[in-house]
Amino acid sequence: MRGRRKVELFSAGCPACRGAEELVRRMSCPSCEVQVLDMKDEAVARRARALGIRSVPTVVVDGKVAGCCSGRGPEEETLRASGVGIPMR
Repeated sequence: MRGRRKVELFSAGCPACRGAEELVRRMSCPSCEVQVLDMKDEAVARRARALGIRSVPTVVVDGKVAGCCSGRGPEEETLRASGVGIPMR
């Protein structure tokens, strides 16, 4: 067999994260090395920040955030457009 695909799931252990883990494990093949990483671990959280991860669950495949998981998380501009931080009249 050639190499192995490294599949990392950054997780907080919540029901949504457990569902993502079930999905990733169900989809994985013999070429996939699946690791579930606990965001409560400071080293894991530092790595997540370095990868640009802002929400969980997030899947990283061979060091790259999967397309389904990129660009998520709160952004100031989007929150302001929804009214956050703007007094009501």
